[in-house]
Amino acid sequence: MDHRTDRRVVITGLGLVTPLGVGVPTTWDALCRGESGVGPITRFDASGFPVRIAAEVKEFDPAAYIEKKDIKKMDTFIHYAIAASQEAVDDAGLRISKENAERIGVYIGAGIGGLPAIEHYHRVLMERGPDRVSPFFIPMVIINLASGQVAIRFGAKGPNSCAVTACATGNHCIGDGFRIIQRGEADVMIVGGTESVISPLTIAGFGAAKALSRRNEEPQRASRPFDKDRDGFVVGEGAGVMVLEELTHARDRGARIYAEVAGYGMNSDAFHITAPPEDGEGAVRCLERALEDARVSKDEIGYINAHATSTFADKIETFVIKRVFGQRAYSIPVSSTKSMTGHLLGAAGGVESIFTVLALHHGVIPPTINLEQNDPECDLDYVPWKARATRATAAVSNAFGFGGVNACLVFKRLSA
Repeated sequence: MDHRTDRRVVITGLGLVTPLGVGVPTTWDALCRGESGVGPITRFDASGFPVRIAAEVKEFDPAAYIEKKDIKKMDTFIHYAIAASQEAVDDAGLRISKENAERIGVYIGAGIGGLPAIEHYHRVLMERGPDRVSPFFIPMVIINLASGQVAIRFGAKGPNSCAVTACATGNHCIGDGFRIIQRGEADVMIVGGTESVISPLTIAGFGAAKALSRRNEEPQRASRPFDKDRDGFVVGEGAGVMVLEELTHARDRGARIYAEVAGYGMNSDAFHITAPPEDGEGAVRCLERALEDARVSKDEIGYINAHATSTFADKIETFVIKRVFGQRAYSIPVSSTKSMTGHLLGAAGGVESIFTVLALHHGVIPPTINLEQNDPECDLDYVPWKARATRATAAVSNAFGFGGVNACLVFKRLSA
C-alpha cells in the first residue's frame, strides 16, 4: 500500500537526554569522540547482583525543566521526556498558541515506563500500608503520561498517543507521527521515546534472561556490538525527541530544517517473544518496506544506524543488511551507537534516529567503539572507533524489539 501524499514531513527540532550528556550538542560531541557512557550502577546497591553496570544519565537536574512541586508527581522517564521535548521545541523555534494548538500533537512512548516508582511504592505499601501510597502514583507510572505531560506543558491539543513496543518504541512513535502529518491530521508532531528503568527489578530480570553483559570490571568496554567477545547488552536510559513538521508549514515560518522523514516500515516477525528468526526475514521485509515507502534507491543509502545491541542478534542484523542491499552492503557504513550509550530500550529509537539525522546534517558518521575483533559473521564496515566524514544523502535507522516488532525509518537530506 502506498501511504505517500503530497504532504512532506521534515525535522525542525531535536532534543536529547543520554548517558553521554544532557542536550544535543553535549551528546553529539561525546558520541563523535567515541566516549562511553557506561559505568558502575549508582542508582541502587548492586553489589550482590551478577550485573553491576549500566549507562546512567549523569548531572540531570529535573528542577531545570519542571516546577519543584511537580517533580515528585512524575517518574524519571517523564522528567527525561519533558527535558528532551523542551530542547526540541526551543530548537525548532516552535510557538504553540490558541490558534495553532489543535494542529500540534505529541507521540512519545516508553518500553517499560515507571517501573522504579512501581518498585518503590510496592515497598511503601508493604512496609507502611495503603495510606502512604501517593495519590499521584498511577499518573506517575503509566506510559502515556510522557505524552500527556508534554502536551499539557506546551498546550498541544492535537493527536496525543504513544507506542509501547519494547526496543522499537522510539521508531514507531516517530513513524506514526510522520503518518499523522502525512494524513493531514496535524501540521506538527512532537515525537520520540523515553526510558528510565535502571532499577533492581530491571537488572535482575534482564540478568536472569542472560541478556546483559557481565563485564563488570571494565564497564566502558562492555557494550561491544559486532565484536566476537560480546556477551550481552548494557541497560541505558534517557530520551530522544524530535519536532516533525509539514514542509510548507516549516518553510512558511522560516524554520531551520535538519532533514526529511522519507519512509517508514513496520511489521512483525510473528516468531518468538524475544528472539528474531535466524534468517531475519521480518526485518528484511520491514527494511524493504521503509525503502519502498521512501522511494529512494538502495544506492542512495549512505549510512545505517544499526539496532545492534551487543548480543547474538547482531549477526542476524548483519545478514538482514546483506539480504536487502546485496553486494553493496559491504560499502555502506554501519555503526552501532549503543556501543557508547548502552541500550536505552524504549528511548533507543528516538535517540538513534536523532543520531542518524545529525549524521546527515553534519556530514559525520559516529563510530562503533569496542570493536576489537569482528565476529566472523559480522563482516560489514562498522566504522570502528573513529567518526568518519560522509556525503551521504539518505540514511536508515533500524529498531527491533521483543515480541518480534520491527520499525525502520529512512531519513534524507532535504531536496527541492
